[in-house]
Amino acid sequence: MPDTSNVAAAPATADFLPLQGTDYIEFYVGNAKQAAHFYKTAFGFQSLAYAGPETGVKEKASYAIRQNKLTFVFTTPIKNSDAIGAHIAKHGDGVRMLALRVDDATDAWIQTTKRGAKVIWSP
Repeated sequence: MPDTSNVAAAPATADFLPLQGTDYIEFYVGNAKQAAHFYKTAFGFQSLAYAGPETGVKEKASYAIRQNKLTFVFTTPIKNSDAIGAHIAKHGDGVRMLALRVDDATDAWIQTTKRGAKVIWSP
């Protein structure tokens, strides 16, 4: 066995993006109301929020549900001709967005974009 007593440990690099956890996961689905109901019934999630035509959001309906620290948002298009409907038609139901919790969103945006991340929204 080789002698490793004189081998120095590699210096620890600072984490450029310390994550605090997951804020929420958004799913694009064909029927958001049914998907939210299923997760509430089968897995014990609780209703958290709703956005849709009744709340002034005309293009989509979203149901937010939570269980402990896990938040899911199920979103469905009101009209199948929009981008959400096109995404579902092409890919089927699935995760569209994963929102991560960080201490400083602006710094996280700067750090990740300078490393090659594509910008969707600026902070």
